[in-house]
Amino acid sequence: MEKFLSQLRWQDLLDIIIVSYIIYKIFILVKGTRAARMLIGVGVLLALSLLSRFLELYTLDWLIQSFWTQIVIVLIILFQPEIRKALAQMGETPLFHRFSSAEEMKTIEEIVKASQSLANKKIGALVVFEREVSLAEYIEIGVPLDAKVTKELLMSIFHPTSPIHDGAVIIKGNKALAAGCFLPIKLGADLSKTYGTRHRAALGITEETDAVAVIISEETGAISLAVHGQLESNLDMEKLRQRLTNLFTTERDRK
Repeated sequence: MEKFLSQLRWQDLLDIIIVSYIIYKIFILVKGTRAARMLIGVGVLLALSLLSRFLELYTLDWLIQSFWTQIVIVLIILFQPEIRKALAQMGETPLFHRFSSAEEMKTIEEIVKASQSLANKKIGALVVFEREVSLAEYIEIGVPLDAKVTKELLMSIFHPTSPIHDGAVIIKGNKALAAGCFLPIKLGADLSKTYGTRHRAALGITEETDAVAVIISEETGAISLAVHGQLESNLDMEKLRQRLTNLFTTERDRK
């Protein structure tokens, strides 16, 4: 140990610190995203590669090595959203961008009021909240907004005469990032036939990610909430406010 320490240069320590920091930032970047599961898969392949060499499983080793020759291209394709996010963050200051509890409550209140108005008029709507898992791939195919969330904004977007009323509005923090976004539709014989496209899209996106979705039925005016691929139906104004407050304020305070 003493011999090792005596041969250790300050450049080696700097090298270790930089590499450790890069690895740490990569884990933070993919934490809570689908890329994290993909990264686990890459780790499994690496473990299989080492195991195949140790056990002299030549055929398996040849297959894995053939795959590794294409791994860079595969990783770029798989991690496109995360790579774009990392590049975009390089020029940003590492400040804490979460908005305050007062802003959270104001945003929730605007959405609750809009939901009630839309429900009273039986105007269909789908509002999706981005949480830890990025929804960049769905935002990119929508109409960019980057506007502060207000009741008036949501009412104008979902008005039947609006060209983007059929898609979803994606919200993060106190900003509506995009409108007219098309989401994955959940299919299955076990789903109620009363569920329309909006309800199936809400179930699809909340099942694939940790997003939360508010749905207004065009047929009945009923307000529903989708969380973790489960639908809570027939919510009134107070229940919706309470559920959203619990999801976005109470859970944050526990962290």
